[in-house]
Amino acid sequence: MSERYANYQRLAFDRPADRILRITFNRPERYNALDAIGHKEITYVWREVDEDPDIDAVILTGAGKAFSAGGDFEMVEKIIDDFETRARTWKEARDLVYNLINCGKPVISAINGPAVGAGLVAGLMADISIVARSVSLTDGHTRLGVAAGDHAAIIWPLLCGMAKAKYYLLTCDRLSGEEAERIGLVSLCVDDDMLQDRALAVAERLRDGAQSAIRWTKYSLNNWLRMAGPTFDASTALEMLGFTGPEASEGVASLKEKRDPSFPKGSPL
Repeated sequence: MSERYANYQRLAFDRPADRILRITFNRPERYNALDAIGHKEITYVWREVDEDPDIDAVILTGAGKAFSAGGDFEMVEKIIDDFETRARTWKEARDLVYNLINCGKPVISAINGPAVGAGLVAGLMADISIVARSVSLTDGHTRLGVAAGDHAAIIWPLLCGMAKAKYYLLTCDRLSGEEAERIGLVSLCVDDDMLQDRALAVAERLRDGAQSAIRWTKYSLNNWLRMAGPTFDASTALEMLGFTGPEASEGVASLKEKRDPSFPKGSPL
C-alpha cells in the first residue's frame, strides 16, 4: 500500500485486485459515524486518489453493518455551538462534492448499510452506486432541522427527477434499495451477499477499459454537476445557516432522545 494512505485514522485501505483501491469507512463500533477527523479524511482523500498513478478504479464501502452513519452527535453539536467549526465544515462539505466530481478515477460505492450525511454524499456522488437490497436510504436533513445541503440539490434532481427529489428531501421518507434503483437514485441494487463481488467486478471492468476514454467521459458528464454548482453552493450555505437556529437544536435533541421532534411553529421567512 502506498505511503500516501498511511496516516489516515478513520479510513482503511486495501487493494482487492491489481490497480484497484478499496476505501472503507472504518469505525464500525460507531456505525462508521464521522467525527471531525473522519469528515476531513473523506473530503480530501479524493485528491490523493486522483494523483495516485498506481490505481485505475476505486471502491468505497463501510466496515461492519453500516456504510456511514454521517456526522456523530458530538460533531453536529459543535457545528451548532461554534462558528469556526461551522465555517470549516461548510468548506469541507463543498470540497467533498467538488473533489468527487473532479477526481479523474472512476469511483464505485458499495452501500452495505445505513448511509447518512457525508457517507450518503460519497455513496451517491460515486460514478456508479451499488446498494444492498436490505438497505434503506434517507437524506435526513430536514428531520435534523436544517436545509438539505451536502449534495442533494446538485445531484438528486438529475438522478431521480425534481418531483421525486422534492418528495424525499422534504419528507425524509426512506427508500428501499429496490425503490432507489427503480427511480434512478442508485445505479444498481443487488442481494446483500453479492454486493462486494459485484462492486469488484464493475471496478475490474473499468480498470480493464480504455482509461483516457473512461476518464474523459466522466469529466464530460460531470459538467452537468458543475453547471449546478451555484445551486449546490446556496444549499450548503443555507444548511449551515440552519445550524444557528432553534430547529437544528431540537432536531439533534430529538434524535439523541429517540423521540419525534417538536419544531417551532411558523417561520420568520
